[in-house]
Amino acid sequence: MEFKVKELEDYSPQMGHLVSMMNYARLTTLQAVQGLTTEQLDYLHSENSNSIGALLFHIAAVEFGFQLEIFDKREPNEQETLEWGAGYDLGDKGRSEIKGNSLEFYVDKLKTVRERTLKEFQKRDDNWLYSDRLWGDNQSNNYFIWFHSFEDEINHRGQIRIQRKMLPR
Repeated sequence: MEFKVKELEDYSPQMGHLVSMMNYARLTTLQAVQGLTTEQLDYLHSENSNSIGALLFHIAAVEFGFQLEIFDKREPNEQETLEWGAGYDLGDKGRSEIKGNSLEFYVDKLKTVRERTLKEFQKRDDNWLYSDRLWGDNQSNNYFIWFHSFEDEINHRGQIRIQRKMLPR
């Protein structure tokens, strides 16, 4: 295995760098949850915590939301809100709706969402990556938005690692 940020075939140079970083973040997220059971994925260590499964679903939901916003230039529709809303919100909604799923369910969500991101990235170049945009009321660019997507994943991966250590034996 190779751990390098580098240009990748089928991507513009900077896009390859971004994809390299996103791939590594995903690899380490998947390593952090390897072998977990549904019961472990659903475990709540306190009444206000989010389960590991909910955090995995959130990671996929954030990326899906950015796909809609950036690639499709729209907000989620009613069906997408029903499917992904608990993943965006977490908290009480996540605790009540995101449970009872196998690790394969969450890995499939992450994989399916990421496949679309990578296909869309292949259609775009470095100029697009650096294109100015607003993110809320803030000046931003597409590079920052996608950096934020995997930066959020890395934060939640840290939570997942801590929570894994807190699982009942």
